[in-house]
Amino acid sequence: MKRISRKNIPLNFKLLCYFLLYGLIILVVLWVFQTFFLESFYTTTKSAQVEKNASIISKSIQENKNVQGTIENVASYNSLSVYVYDSSSTLFKLMYDCEYDNPATELNFEYHDVYSYYKSAVENGGQYMCVTNKRDRSIAQQSIDRMISFLASPDSPRSEIHYSGNGRSNVQNMVYADIIELRDSSECFLIVTSSITPLNNTVEIIKDQMFIVSVVFIILAVILSIYATRKIARPISKTNSAAKELAKKNYDVDFDATGYLEVEELNDTLNYAKTELAATEKLQQELIANISHDLRTPLTMITGYGEVMRDLPGENSPENIQIIIDEATRLSSLVNDLLDLSKLQSGAIQPEKTRFCLTDSVNDIFERYSKLKEQDGYNITFESSENVWVFADELKISQVIYNLVNNAINHAGEDKTVKVVQSVKDKKVKIEVTDFGEGIPADKLEYIWDRYYKVDKQHKRGVIGTGLGLSIVKSILDAHGARYGVRSTLGKGSTFWFELDAVTVKKKPKDKNG
Repeated sequence: MKRISRKNIPLNFKLLCYFLLYGLIILVVLWVFQTFFLESFYTTTKSAQVEKNASIISKSIQENKNVQGTIENVASYNSLSVYVYDSSSTLFKLMYDCEYDNPATELNFEYHDVYSYYKSAVENGGQYMCVTNKRDRSIAQQSIDRMISFLASPDSPRSEIHYSGNGRSNVQNMVYADIIELRDSSECFLIVTSSITPLNNTVEIIKDQMFIVSVVFIILAVILSIYATRKIARPISKTNSAAKELAKKNYDVDFDATGYLEVEELNDTLNYAKTELAATEKLQQELIANISHDLRTPLTMITGYGEVMRDLPGENSPENIQIIIDEATRLSSLVNDLLDLSKLQSGAIQPEKTRFCLTDSVNDIFERYSKLKEQDGYNITFESSENVWVFADELKISQVIYNLVNNAINHAGEDKTVKVVQSVKDKKVKIEVTDFGEGIPADKLEYIWDRYYKVDKQHKRGVIGTGLGLSIVKSILDAHGARYGVRSTLGKGSTFWFELDAVTVKKKPKDKNG
């Protein structure tokens, strides 16, 4: 049986597990806090409430503002028992009292109880809090022996609040004691009590409820998890299926899955990639067809003329031999251009930059077209008013100019005129090559740099060159970081141009035409 690895687990199953794990964690946290920590939370909250209300009463006593009313309001609203004693003398006289706590749990303080809490408050910095049982008198009994030492030294320093208690009875009370210093240098003693409700039955009820809630929560979590995972995973699964079809070169597939932003953006990207791949596939097919055509033509002519020269006496003429040589040269040029283009686009060839005169390079290139001008009547001119030096790869830039001129010759109009113009502006030299042919439609301009791209989609054998010139031009200029482009008007011709940084510019007396 094939073992399933983590990488092979479907997305929807992973999401389902994550959702259920998250729900389980929530249930565990609820169980822990509602059962194990409920009593401690209750006691802590109760002590904070008693201390807060005691501070309100203490402030009212210090300011001597509506003391009795404040005590009654606070005690009744919070179910507290409040006792205020005059502690200026050794006899604790009850000044105010209010009992709104549960009568069944009242402490019914006796004389020695008050002394005990007062002594504990002094020992703990003036304030004291503890949890005690209703019938527990051990604190008072243990404090009687310390009463005499307190009366002898009543000014012992105050310390932090302490909490204490015991477990003799299930019914407990929280006692808060506070020594209040009045404005007339006297003092009084405040005791606030509140009963602590036993939570054993409450915890059992909560456990029963939590069990029912857990069952319901798990069922709902499973249902919602299944729905959510399907909602999230369905668009991704649909996109994945479409991507598999695209990998099989099925370019008719559509990436239209929706659901959330990331999937829609992914589908837009894949639709764009599909369009580009379809265009690349089509261009590749055209490229193979065109290369096959360009290879077949010279090979056919070489074979044909060779057979004629072999079989027919007197056909071994210099003209026939020259045709074979020309076709072999064209074939060699095509192979070399393919190799150069492949190396340039892969980055295998890097420009070897030197300082050279661009103007002289153009003039040297024009010497190659002397035979074409004489035999076929082409009018190829070069206009420049200065000699310009640039820092670039001279061989590659010469190849750029040569290919642009070849392209212009192949698309020249009936007048067979090609014009090359060199101009300088803002330390930039621009070379413009213009033909006066049919021109290029505006929507086709961005594709003309592709290999073997033809505006009319009919592969015609050029007058000169291999048909890869513009692709080579683009690769070389990109490697130099140069600006280049084309502008064209239907029926009037096209102008291809590029710019390089000018290093040195020297005026010359007149233009030189090639």
